[in-house]
Amino acid sequence: MGFNSTAKNLVVYFSMPETTEPKNMSREEELSTVVIDGEVLGNTQYVAYIIAENTGADIFRIEPVTPYPPDHSELEDIAQKEQSENFRPKIAGTVENIGHYDTIFFGFPNWYYDMPMIMYSFLDQYDLAGKTVVPFVTSGGSGFSDAISTIKDMEPDADVVTDGLSISRNVIQDSESDIIEWLTEKGFIQ
Repeated sequence: MGFNSTAKNLVVYFSMPETTEPKNMSREEELSTVVIDGEVLGNTQYVAYIIAENTGADIFRIEPVTPYPPDHSELEDIAQKEQSENFRPKIAGTVENIGHYDTIFFGFPNWYYDMPMIMYSFLDQYDLAGKTVVPFVTSGGSGFSDAISTIKDMEPDADVVTDGLSISRNVIQDSESDIIEWLTEKGFIQ
């Protein structure tokens, strides 16, 4: 991952493409992925790429030290167990110069009406005081649920954008112009 030392924006995201094989995908895999030029991207990953491309942001993918299983039902079990135990998965890699950034685009899929617990790990690990935090979410229809108020509680000294970008998994494939329009309206693209 190359850092553009002049970028003042950082896209931090977690995405779980459940397969890298675009053929013979299960229904769950199709719902959580986008195939662009034969490459399988997780929904949130796709949105993160569009945001980074259009804002000149650096990008950091949150990945767990212990990888999640690609199997959908196993992943669901783990996600629900982490949530019920308020577990914080360890993150592989670090954002070395978080202080350098003014704006953090913070993206995740909605898992069981909440952020994946690894997003909590990130918020525990990094102090985003004084930064603008711009949440974005992909979901099957539940949008942010209570995630924005959770982010505000965990980062009380950050300026958290309360009307973040929410995209339904049903329209991800055709969402690029909507994402760009939203970024423009919010003043992130000049």
